[in-house]
Amino acid sequence: MQRPTINAVSVLSDKELDQYLEKISVLVIMEQTFTALSQGQVAQPAQSLTLFPQNRGDVITYQGVLSHVDVFGAKLSPYIATDSAPIITAWTILMSMKTGQPLLICDSGRLTRERTAATTALAIDKLARKESKILALIGTGAIGLAHLKHVLALRDWQEIRIYSPDLALNQSKQTQFKALDDRISLCDSNQACIDDADVIMLCTSSGKPVIDVKQLRKPALITSISTNIAQAHEIDPALLSTLDVYCDDKKTTPHSAGEMVLAAQQHQWSADKIVGDLADLCCHQCPEPSYQKSVFFRSIGLGIEDIAIAYAIYQQI
Repeated sequence: MQRPTINAVSVLSDKELDQYLEKISVLVIMEQTFTALSQGQVAQPAQSLTLFPQNRGDVITYQGVLSHVDVFGAKLSPYIATDSAPIITAWTILMSMKTGQPLLICDSGRLTRERTAATTALAIDKLARKESKILALIGTGAIGLAHLKHVLALRDWQEIRIYSPDLALNQSKQTQFKALDDRISLCDSNQACIDDADVIMLCTSSGKPVIDVKQLRKPALITSISTNIAQAHEIDPALLSTLDVYCDDKKTTPHSAGEMVLAAQQHQWSADKIVGDLADLCCHQCPEPSYQKSVFFRSIGLGIEDIAIAYAIYQQI
């Protein structure tokens, strides 16, 4: 039997993506994607977590369908246990809805950082007070750095504070962050970083709370991202009911976000308390926060985000 002919498929490494990412606005792509989701042009199934036998790790599959541009695909993100540090990789495959053939395969490391940061930036643009002045960042890894780059221009920040436990001992990292903006200051504790902040970005790989929401001196917008640790959460699940909660996708996020799962299991919180998601916010279909209490935005990373940015890369090739 004759095998089907497949056109040449581009395979891009992490470093090779830089030249294409420079030509696109990831923030604009994310807003367009969530707008299309609200209009029924995008399908976002729930994440799929598959455990490897014999405690060897797991793999999370992020799928997405973008019918308005005739593509679909998935990102596979394995967590491979070893005798030392775990191996965490991710690869995205983009496919055509017209032919069913693969179009692009790319390392998802850089794409994940950029789309995660741009998703948070979109949430901040939609949810933060217009007069926000103090920005706080907890977590100074590659994702934290990407977050900071994406949000610098969103508000007229007067202070930008950053903190991570290892920052004081890492001179090269201090230099890297300070070079971004002269408003950046380094803090010696997470409490000093978040005091009186208007927006707090949590960008850590922690599986447990990194700030105490009860210690905030005024209502703030808190954003939080995911890590591969099971039921990871960066705030106390018990406090979720005291916050105005938003997320990237209200249909799927509550089933994967650690603090939401734990709050539902242990603290009588339910997903119907979510005020809105990014699709709602992009189309003005949910209330904006009143800031009578703090606001919490949770993203888990969605397949549609991966496929949207992969498609934007594909268009540049």
